[in-house]
Amino acid sequence: MTVDFALRNVVAAIAVAVLLPIGLTGAASTVASAPVVRSQPTTVAQYYAQRLHWTSCSHGLQCTTLQAPLDWGHLSAGSISLALVRQRATGTKQGSLLMNPGGPGDSGVEFIKDDIDDAVDATLQKHFDIVGFDPRGVGESTPVKCYDDAGMDAYLYAIVPGAIGSAGWITAQKKLAAGFAAACEKNTGPVLAHVDTVSAARDLDLERAVLGDSKLNYLGYSYGTYLGTIYAGLFPDRVGRFVLDGAEDPWLGSSTGPTDTSQEVAFEGDLKAYLKSCLAGRKVAVGSKACAFDGSVTSALASITALLSGVGDHPIRNKDGRMLGAATLATAIFNDLYSPDQWPDLNDLFTRVQRGDASTAFAASDSYNGRNSDGTYADNSYVADFAIECLENGSDDSLSDMRAGANQLKKDAPVLGIYDAYTDIGCGAWPYGPLPFPKKVHAAGANPIVIVGTTGDPATPYADARALAAQLDSGVLVTYHGEGHTAYDRGITCIDHVVDAYFVAGTVPWTDPSCH
Repeated sequence: MTVDFALRNVVAAIAVAVLLPIGLTGAASTVASAPVVRSQPTTVAQYYAQRLHWTSCSHGLQCTTLQAPLDWGHLSAGSISLALVRQRATGTKQGSLLMNPGGPGDSGVEFIKDDIDDAVDATLQKHFDIVGFDPRGVGESTPVKCYDDAGMDAYLYAIVPGAIGSAGWITAQKKLAAGFAAACEKNTGPVLAHVDTVSAARDLDLERAVLGDSKLNYLGYSYGTYLGTIYAGLFPDRVGRFVLDGAEDPWLGSSTGPTDTSQEVAFEGDLKAYLKSCLAGRKVAVGSKACAFDGSVTSALASITALLSGVGDHPIRNKDGRMLGAATLATAIFNDLYSPDQWPDLNDLFTRVQRGDASTAFAASDSYNGRNSDGTYADNSYVADFAIECLENGSDDSLSDMRAGANQLKKDAPVLGIYDAYTDIGCGAWPYGPLPFPKKVHAAGANPIVIVGTTGDPATPYADARALAAQLDSGVLVTYHGEGHTAYDRGITCIDHVVDAYFVAGTVPWTDPSCH
């Protein structure tokens, strides 16, 4: 299985296993008079001829849906719905800018609706209609559905006895995985077999066309970089201005051997960066609170390993009755390693767990899994992610292969690696896939594609950005020397200037600005 873009399945076959990259509200009023298509299109041309009917939804945004083929290769299979949201350009419009926040499985509709300023800065809002979309299977589009809220809790937070990788433990994980797969197949229907990235890229071109743009302007984060890369491979002549931030290059991962540990190594590197800052007493790491550890980075890593082992042997009861085991604690740690801005939360998490308080760890793991404090699930991002990953990558659930991978991870990422050692169990019972792995994309003839890579990115290692920029015929690398997953619109002036100048004026950073 290739490296997961947001590490969600990392933890899920092990939150599954051990353990294991949103709806619209507001009064609707008509803001456009174009007729919506009432009859189901039967040809590709009819899909592309749709006219959108926008309604106001909330905070000055406009929402709509369009139809796309369930199966682009067999139009007779029927249609699905795709949800879009947009904010009109606040100044002179240069076109539409479509965005994907990552995942896979994250909602672009919610990304824009929650706070557009977290998606793009004011410069891009001035010059473009900012458009968020839910890919097939996600959110307000025809969705993947699996368990109800109680079922998701039982699946994600189960305490499974036995050591990770033991025969009894693996048997229990396979049973959990089979139940989950059966529920997804039963409750989702035919779209479960068609949530792949290639189909989503074809949907993206349909969205471009019905929005009235001759070329696609696109900003993709994390998994969104892979979606953008696939689009560029399918439609190089329709690539407008593309920026791929937090780049993923699965072709690089597929060439590194049976166990690619680069993502796990990157997360462990970020854990060490947090500890180094924390132990030095820097407020960037711990806010106003004391560091949860003392001594050296090496001794602190040993303490974290012991903490994970301790809750594995003796789970901590949360106030809502859920038990904090090692897998859920690992999920919480992963969640708070995505950005240095979250390091104070990570420090508080460690401090509280050391005291026998599971509340902060559950808050972090719940955030990772899309779970609200009242026990409901805010969206279907987890299950959509799982469905896309399993459909595309399948599972090598050979016990000998998994054990070999576990041994490699223990060497390369000794603190957190074991929690990603048996993820293939999760997809072992999946009813569809794996699909053929896409050929390496070069996108010959495409306009320049800007690849933003962060040297300390834990989720999509910097090596992927370098490789993707070299792989694409028109790839241009922009480096941020720092920590965190993705770099644009995070207050990094150098990165924001480069990205804005490219989108607005077409200024290509042919020489890497090497931002700090």
